[in-house]
Amino acid sequence: MAAWQMQCCGTPFKVGDDVTWTLIEGSDRRSLSEVLGPQLAAQVTHVEEHHGRLQEDAPTTTGRVKQIRTVGVRYEKAASDVWISAPGSAKVSHVHAANGYDIDPRDGRLVGYLIDLDARIAQAPIAP
Repeated sequence: MAAWQMQCCGTPFKVGDDVTWTLIEGSDRRSLSEVLGPQLAAQVTHVEEHHGRLQEDAPTTTGRVKQIRTVGVRYEKAASDVWISAPGSAKVSHVHAANGYDIDPRDGRLVGYLIDLDARIAQAPIAP
């Protein structure tokens, strides 16, 4: 789950909570590998999405949160004055709850969460 999704309009959650999310299969492996490294990126099977890329009939998934990890990254200014993630700077930390802002500043900037979800039920779309 991208941190900005949570910060914009996500609902805080914690380990043990039952949640209902719209999950999209797959992800941008190249970008994830650059941040997380190839081994951890390979474990990401879905991304939570509630902005932009959703089809109107996108199904939701309900499940219980088993584990939450924050992903923090340090940024550095490139030669072109563009900020990029510093290679090898990703720090993954276990947390009990997620609110979109919960990261130790020493771990860099929060870019997202890795969530282990015990998915149980695929449901019809939620009416607007």
